[in-house]
Amino acid sequence: MGEPTESPAEAETAEDGATDDDGIGRRGDSSRDDTRYGGRDRSPKPVLRAIAVQAAVLSAATHILWAWPRFGTGTDPRPATFLLAAAFTVLIAVATVRGGEYRRLYALGAGTLAAFLVGFLLWHRTAPIEALVGDPYALVGKAAEGVGVIAFVALYRLAPPTAVALDRLRKDDERTGPEE
Repeated sequence: MGEPTESPAEAETAEDGATDDDGIGRRGDSSRDDTRYGGRDRSPKPVLRAIAVQAAVLSAATHILWAWPRFGTGTDPRPATFLLAAAFTVLIAVATVRGGEYRRLYALGAGTLAAFLVGFLLWHRTAPIEALVGDPYALVGKAAEGVGVIAFVALYRLAPPTAVALDRLRKDDERTGPEE
């Protein structure tokens, strides 16, 4: 009973091929469409998804910019680790954009960015504030990671359980047929 209903104008728009809030399919056809919020302009998910992806990409960029000039020049393990972690973070961002609404993906994004934050604090145990002030890449990266963790956690909280998301995907496949 608490579900909002579409007006006839909204139903006609959906039948005419209007896209849902993510631009993936028609309104109501996508597993990402959330009618609880009354339509595309009210759901926080697209905005949170964009914030999470941008924060992940910005964090990856700061890691690459810091690590690339230092790669292979000494015994410091951070440059190689940062380059691998940046590549992994970009993959998470791409999966967030292209993938469905999966709690596991959001948890992976939040956990990866949180690991960057914790790793920074552990590496600079004695003076993390001085390290942030002295390195603009660190300052930008840590700010992006904090925002990203918040966005990924919010997406996790708003997403349905993974079993529900997979069931929606299975039903969509049954309705449209297998892809060739």
